[in-house]
Amino acid sequence: MRPTSKSDLFWSFSWLALQGFGGVLAVVQRELVEKKQWLTREEFVEDWAVAQILPGPNVVNLSLMLGDRYYGTSGALLAMAGMLFFPLLIVLAMVVLYSGVSGLPQMQGALRGMGAVTAGLITATGLKLLPALQRSPLGVQRSWIFVALTFAAIALLRIPLVWVLLGLGGLACVLAYRALQQLETHTVRKDQQP
Repeated sequence: MRPTSKSDLFWSFSWLALQGFGGVLAVVQRELVEKKQWLTREEFVEDWAVAQILPGPNVVNLSLMLGDRYYGTSGALLAMAGMLFFPLLIVLAMVVLYSGVSGLPQMQGALRGMGAVTAGLITATGLKLLPALQRSPLGVQRSWIFVALTFAAIALLRIPLVWVLLGLGGLACVLAYRALQQLETHTVRKDQQP
């Protein structure tokens, strides 16, 4: 499926932006894959991976990619406008309100609680997307190895994300490329047999 119009694209991304304070991955996956069916799980995982390595916020990158895919440059701009317009207004209003209550212990506790909820949303979404690994050109076992190495590098060794992306991400890309080449060669040979 695809957006029915440019206004559908704008309002869909506006709705996503208004739902996604702090833990947008879970919301984006549910809306774009499960509800709207603009993407399959596999397409979402692939597009999200590309959105993560591009500079800027992941979900804005994804909105630009999908807007461009369906409606070209104007679609990309409208999707991005949908992602940014209403949150900008809300953030400006919150800055004015927060400046008066930022020192209260209740406000600081509320912000820490929101961080825990966000971590839970991201974990739940990751678990929900695990079946997409079945179709990975790396295979399930190699994918899990990369998951473990990435976790260890970021969470335990505290290696900066940019180096993890360049190192492990680059290696994963090379291995996936080789696996796809082998699959293509195998398919061509199979098709040439009488």
